[in-house]
Amino acid sequence: MTPRAENNESMLALKGALLGLARERGFDALGVSDVQLSADAAHLDRWLGAGKHGEMGYMSKHGSRRTRPEELVPGTVRVLSARMNYWPGDARDAADALSDPELGYVSRYALGRDYHKLMRNALQCLADDIVARVGPMGYRVFVDSGPVLEKALARNAGLGWIGKHTNLIARDAGSYFFIGEILTDLPLPIDEAATAHCGTCSACIPACPTGAITAPNQLDARRCISYLTIELHGAIPVELRRMMGNRIYGCDDCQLVCPWNKFARAAAHPDFKTRHKLDASRLSDLFAWTEAEFLERTEGSAIRRIGYQRWLRNIAIALGNAPATPANSAALAARADDSSELVREHVAWARDEHSRRGADSN
Repeated sequence: MTPRAENNESMLALKGALLGLARERGFDALGVSDVQLSADAAHLDRWLGAGKHGEMGYMSKHGSRRTRPEELVPGTVRVLSARMNYWPGDARDAADALSDPELGYVSRYALGRDYHKLMRNALQCLADDIVARVGPMGYRVFVDSGPVLEKALARNAGLGWIGKHTNLIARDAGSYFFIGEILTDLPLPIDEAATAHCGTCSACIPACPTGAITAPNQLDARRCISYLTIELHGAIPVELRRMMGNRIYGCDDCQLVCPWNKFARAAAHPDFKTRHKLDASRLSDLFAWTEAEFLERTEGSAIRRIGYQRWLRNIAIALGNAPATPANSAALAARADDSSELVREHVAWARDEHSRRGADSN
């Protein structure tokens, strides 16, 4: 892209129409920011320097392009950030699911279809709508598909502030939403950045089961259950396993306690409805899935990205934390000689946990 100049009047008119166009494409909010991220770049550099990103090497491999959108897509002068609610209103109550150790807890964002393709298509349609109004423009669409500092850009576009748990929070919608971006050369009027409204509340910090939120706005991903169950490829550190409870894919605890989520809205898009009863499935049943069943039941789901072995790894830990019922013990015994070394190691730990608790109760 090359920078372009546009008539101020036409840009104002387009800006006035943007939210309506976005809502027609299924988005709940949209804002425009410039490309200035210097303070966020310094924060990211400190975080990376401390190694808190763990095995997420992609967070550092793109150099300055992550914090300089104009380098990532040359000619970029504005970023359109869009928001789409995902909370599955049909799902079993999250607190109920977490309190039942026989069930596997899946982060509420992953109960429906994978949002990446859905949001990318919607953003592409929005970009097409803009082109239809103003003619050819330079742009590129992103939904977790490149080195974009999306939460900072969304904050600058007025969509919400970055809470103490490092998630984006909106006053009118809580934090259960996805965000995506269009980087463009259109010099649109920018929105006012959102200001923080956490105040003295710090409920999210002690709510983290593994202590991953080490201070306000400080997250050590290496302890985060979302990182451990999704991003980490190898064995989960033994010292963190008991803290994970029955969480087998992601974690919502820091959001569940956030007072702003009383304003959260259920997803309007039908693709975010719960699939395959993953909001309330028994661990022993999930652990019995064959690889073919895993692939079939996670088709079109974000869960598929972790693969079958890591899925079993996560469930093995949850089973180790669950009561040693005949069904749970039999499920673990059935995979004691699993072909995967990763699975065998976590099954052995889980069975040892059952034995230890049995000995402690005698």
